[in-house]
Amino acid sequence: MIYRTARLLSGFMLAMAPAVATADMIIGSWNVRQLGWENGKDIKKLAHIIQSMDLIAIQELMSDDALGELVNQLETMTGEPWESMASHSLGKGKRYREHYGFVWRESEVEYAQGAVVFLDHDDVFAREPFSAVFRDVETGLELALANLHVVYGDSVADRVQEVEALGDYWEWLEEVYPSTPRMIAGDFNLEPGHEAWGELRAAGALPALERVATTLAHETGVFRSLYDNFWYESASLPVTDLGMIPFPSVFGMEHDVARSEVSDHAPVFMALDDAELKLIAWPSASTSPIDVGQLAPGCIDLNKSPVTALEGLPHIGPARAGLIEDNRPWGSVAQLTDIDGLGHTRVADINDSGLLCPLGESI
Repeated sequence: MIYRTARLLSGFMLAMAPAVATADMIIGSWNVRQLGWENGKDIKKLAHIIQSMDLIAIQELMSDDALGELVNQLETMTGEPWESMASHSLGKGKRYREHYGFVWRESEVEYAQGAVVFLDHDDVFAREPFSAVFRDVETGLELALANLHVVYGDSVADRVQEVEALGDYWEWLEEVYPSTPRMIAGDFNLEPGHEAWGELRAAGALPALERVATTLAHETGVFRSLYDNFWYESASLPVTDLGMIPFPSVFGMEHDVARSEVSDHAPVFMALDDAELKLIAWPSASTSPIDVGQLAPGCIDLNKSPVTALEGLPHIGPARAGLIEDNRPWGSVAQLTDIDGLGHTRVADINDSGLLCPLGESI
């Protein structure tokens, strides 16, 4: 199950063949939660998801050795060469510092030029953005891709300061990489609707994702906040698909286990020139291949959407999604209180999520 925004997607795209894009490139971004510490991280599961993409920005990389281990696992898994680069460690303190990483499939993407950490004269960023130009091997399209993990801080005000500075950073990217499409990928720790994004929007950048959540709640099947995203120039890139991958469902994992062994964030992706993202079935998971169905832009229909799409609603895991399907048709959202565990407050969350199609609307 892959949740898309441009066309909110309804199910798994699973296959047993190598996950190679059918055309051009798929760009991803993933906060992998302290990769490189001795914390029981399952590198094999990380690689299993990453192999479905061609170029991915990595946040919360704690050592460049861990990036090399990830690349080795990708090459073993796919049988083809991958490459990577990492920034130096970044952070205002000595005790906690992170690297940024880029990983790419050599048959699809190549590094072009200009890898650089932003020189933050105003000392706004806790971890200055890391950027480079990459080229699509097949089409020659170049992309200036920046990688950023906005500080969570003690309050929203700490995050706002960094986000507001992105308007100037966006202009800096244009100066450093003239005539090259720009994109900032990362974990921004702030929803795209917040007013702090005003300066970046005014500079011409737009968020790729606006209606899905990307952070894993402790409750299995529930995602909370839209923190992971891409900000990009929509007119300069041939974006044909985008969304987030709720990876615990690929592995059949409870969220608490997934948060510990893999990450507390789901990866996000963007496909260019009709590239098709495919996931490979995990051998020990109970997931069976499901064809992708296309929904109406940006909404989930209580009466028509597949179970895997219903799981994208707040408080809806596999069991409740099944009950919604079993008790169709639904005449109103309020009737969801008939489902065990969905009280008035939770149903209000569902209704206010902005994810539902109006009842009776055709998909």
